[in-house]
Amino acid sequence: MIAGVASPASAITNGSVDRNDHPQVGALIGDAPESDGTWAYCSGTLISPTVFLTAAHCGGSGQRTARVSFADRYEPGVKVFTGRFVRDPRYTRGHHLHDMAVVVFPAAVPGIKPARLPAPGLLDRMRDDGTLRSTRFTPVGYGALTPTRKKHGWRFTYNDTRNRTSISFERLGADLLKLTPDSERGDGGTCFGDSGGPNFLGAADSDLLVATTISGVDDACRSTNIDYRLDTSSAREFLRWFVTLP
Repeated sequence: MIAGVASPASAITNGSVDRNDHPQVGALIGDAPESDGTWAYCSGTLISPTVFLTAAHCGGSGQRTARVSFADRYEPGVKVFTGRFVRDPRYTRGHHLHDMAVVVFPAAVPGIKPARLPAPGLLDRMRDDGTLRSTRFTPVGYGALTPTRKKHGWRFTYNDTRNRTSISFERLGADLLKLTPDSERGDGGTCFGDSGGPNFLGAADSDLLVATTISGVDDACRSTNIDYRLDTSSAREFLRWFVTLP
């Protein structure tokens, strides 16, 4: 779960180490380690040289700043960027709508090319022309790895490492994109700790960020991934205050 925050968090399951394929994906780093010694509690994406996109529920009440690492594996002592944490003022804790926040850095993050944002209504057009149904997405994040069932419930393993997988389309809503692992296609999914992280459109080398992970529907992290669309007028209304939109 998110350190100190009682809210839905969604880690990559059935995936692989991302290494440097998505260097623009970073982790929110706590001020102290969790009980298992790990530090990352949410994920996110650099969308401009000075702006990092994540989920609003990744911030605690009254949180003003956040620390971000872009290392493929976080270890104490690696470079961390501190910025101003700003959540969408329309967000209400416990709800999916407007679950967006940014970390605004005082200076550009060097050496990392930001992800691209979608044109308005991109996913609607893909639905209408029939291409969305067969499209796969690439979620990336620092969350828990594939959970294992133990005597007293599920056990989640965290290792502060950036991972990725592929996942298939399920349903498109007005604000949400729902994705579901297809075992026949070798899909994986997201789990606790991937909240705020990206879902890139297409294959593993894509940098087109179309939705952010905000929740899931099961504790085993094997079912539907619920993501916040970035191509809607509602999402763009918040993002336009921080970045130039396509």
